[in-house]
Amino acid sequence: MFPFIFEWIWDPSHMVFMGGLWYALGIIGLGMTYCIVKAAVDTVQGKGGHDH
Repeated sequence: MFPFIFEWIWDPSHMVFMGGLWYALGIIGLGMTYCIVKAAVDTVQGKGGHDH
């Protein structure tokens, strides 16, 4: 069930599950954003990739 379905009941177990879900997705999103930004900055500065 999803929160936008009218049968959804916000009991403590749903709050904990949805809180954990969004916490985990936030951590993953921040990590991916950091990696993408770091790769872009390193590319612009000409770092890395010359080890062959």
